[in-house]
Parts: sequence; C-alpha cells; structure tokens
Amino acid sequence: MSYIIESQDSKKYAHIAGAFYLLIFLTAGFAEGYVRPSIIVTGDAVTTAKNILENQILFRTAFAADLIAFMSDAIVAVLFYLLFKSVNKPLAILAAVLRLLAHPAIGSINLMNHLSALEVLTTTGSLGLENAQVLAMQFLAAHKTGYLIAGAFFGVQCSVLGYLIVKSKLIPKIIGVLLIIASFGYLIESFGTFLLPEYKDVYSMIVVLPAVVSEGALCLWLLIKGIKSPKE
Repeated sequence: MSYIIESQDSKKYAHIAGAFYLLIFLTAGFAEGYVRPSIIVTGDAVTTAKNILENQILFRTAFAADLIAFMSDAIVAVLFYLLFKSVNKPLAILAAVLRLLAHPAIGSINLMNHLSALEVLTTTGSLGLENAQVLAMQFLAAHKTGYLIAGAFFGVQCSVLGYLIVKSKLIPKIIGVLLIIASFGYLIESFGTFLLPEYKDVYSMIVVLPAVVSEGALCLWLLIKGIKSPKE
C-alpha cells in the first residue's frame, strides 16, 4: 500500500527537516568529528589536559555545537512524526520518542561530562593538577559512554524510520533500506564497545560509512526534493 501525503504543508515540513538535518551534520560533525579527535589523546591525560587548556574556546564551541545539533534533532523528530504518522501512527510515535531520547535527552545531559572536563582543569583547587587531569579523562570517558548509549537508541530509531520510509513511498525505498543497514552499525558500535571494548576501533569503522551515506542521502533528498507528490 502506498501512502501519499497531499498537504502542501508536508512538502514544507520535509524541506525544513532537511535543513535542520544539514545543520545537525555540520554542528555534530564539527564537535565529534573534528574538535574531540584533535584534542583528546586516548590514554594520555597530561597531553589531553594540555590540549583542552590551550584550546578552551574551541572546546566550549564544541559543547555549543553539539547542543545546537541536539536541539535541531528534537525539531527533526517532530517533523518526521508529522510526515509519517499517516503511514503507521504507532511506529511514527515510536520513532519520534526514540529520536527524542537519543540525542535531545541523553545526548544533551551527557554534555555535562564534556564541560566538566574543562571545569575541573580550570578550577583544580585542592585536587592538584595531576588529579584534575585524571578526573578530566574520566569525565571524557563518561561522555563517550553516554554517546554510545544515545547511539543505541538512535540505531533502533533508524531501523523504525527506515521501515516507515520503505512503506510510505514518499521517499525512495533505497534510503529506507540504507537507514536499516545503518541501524545495525550503530547497535554494533554501542553494544560491541560495552561487551568487547578491545575491538572498539573496528566498531567505529563499521558504523561510519552506512551512517554517513544513509543519513546524508536522507538529508539531501529532503532538502532538495522534499517528498514525492501523488503524481510521482
């Protein structure tokens, strides 16, 4: 069965969702793809602390960028619900709830770990520099764990959203299929890192390509094409 949204408002919703999705790509990509890898040195608390202290504005900007991404994701979650509720309302609600839990809720709260790493280094007090450096690394490790927990929720959301796309025929089926594939990547990274952390680098490689391709395709389709009209 084909589900077609006839309202012109729905085309607008799709374009707006695409615009916010692009904003998420830019801001989250900046924070997680550039800032943290350039500052955090795994297993080296001294160098990491030095990098944070020497790049405080950049580190704070990453916090702000992530927060913008998570706020944008809340908007995307609502817009996706409006677009797909006619396909399967319970599943559209489930997808929205999972997306809201993933980054707007868990991700936003988890940002406290990111900022705490900086604050403990700039207000060492009686801790002493060495202890502050160790504690900062623990906050950063906690942030990574929180990111993976959010990723598990987001992975399930991708699977549900992918199914809705396949059933709706509002967006090319291949994008829905790619999202379902990407969902397994997110889940493998999250649960794999928790259960067999020695292979965490492998899990990271597994998730990147499917996630970028599927979400990038969805973002561009929504931004440029919107959704299919009945004539299409």
